[in-house]
Amino acid sequence: MKFSIFTIHRTFFMPFTSFISYLELEKNYSRHTIIAYKKDLESFFEFVSEEYGYSNIVSVNYSVIRSWIVKLVDSGISNTTVNRKISSLRTYYKFLLKIGDIDVSPLAKHKSLKTSKKLQVPFSEKEIENVLDLLKEANDFNGVRNKLIVELFYSTGMRRTELVNLKLNDVSLSQKTIKVLGKRNKERIIPLLPSVLESIKEYLTFREKLEIIKEASFLFLTLKGVKIYETLVYRIINSYFSTASEKVKKSPHILRHSFATHLLNEGADLKAVKELLGHSSLASTQVYTHNSIAKLKQVYQNSHPRNSK
Repeated sequence: MKFSIFTIHRTFFMPFTSFISYLELEKNYSRHTIIAYKKDLESFFEFVSEEYGYSNIVSVNYSVIRSWIVKLVDSGISNTTVNRKISSLRTYYKFLLKIGDIDVSPLAKHKSLKTSKKLQVPFSEKEIENVLDLLKEANDFNGVRNKLIVELFYSTGMRRTELVNLKLNDVSLSQKTIKVLGKRNKERIIPLLPSVLESIKEYLTFREKLEIIKEASFLFLTLKGVKIYETLVYRIINSYFSTASEKVKKSPHILRHSFATHLLNEGADLKAVKELLGHSSLASTQVYTHNSIAKLKQVYQNSHPRNSK
């Protein structure tokens, strides 16, 4: 049964029990997101209690929050991180508004700090092909598994957490699809390329030969038969792409970025890419259009008859 905000008792301030339950059960936030929110709120509570003597943060006004922001900035924290912390606080005050503990949010008129937009540089098609060529001759469990991981990231655009949590029954070889459980437990079905289907079949053959399988429900396992973990997935991607790319950042997210960028470069519909990525709004998907626009400009400059004049 869903958690209702109207059945909540008065909010606990440490450790924000009702709010955490609200995020988990009503908003369906991930465990990592909830932990981040909790840390941000506890950090703010510690500040207002030590600096201003507050016993809770319900009655805190904006001037106090602003002094916290100044302290964070002075400590060398980036504006992006500060904005994330303020976002946690803003969500908490929205929650207090809903349950009637406050009438006006102290952050109602707050404007986020300016941040420089760092463009993620996707892998080129050639770089990805080089990595897949490197993995083409894989003939052991780890090699075949790692090849499939690279192919799934690039052919589906799924997130690292989504890949780690894939279940064996999420793959439908007959339907040629894979079911992905995204943020807030939102499911999406993604079609699979024929080459990826073949890689899945090959991996499953090696998987069946593992001596011990302790977590059989999960698709990706280690040699010990347990579910693969996020840091290992990052190391796999970083290791292989370090041999094929000189880009500073070589992570699963860059493969997700490459997936979206390459689709858009080839004329894919923005709304379709949004659904494939599991975004809740087009605004999140539009960040991937920058490289697509850059390619269009290049084609325009090279092709327009007036440009040579």
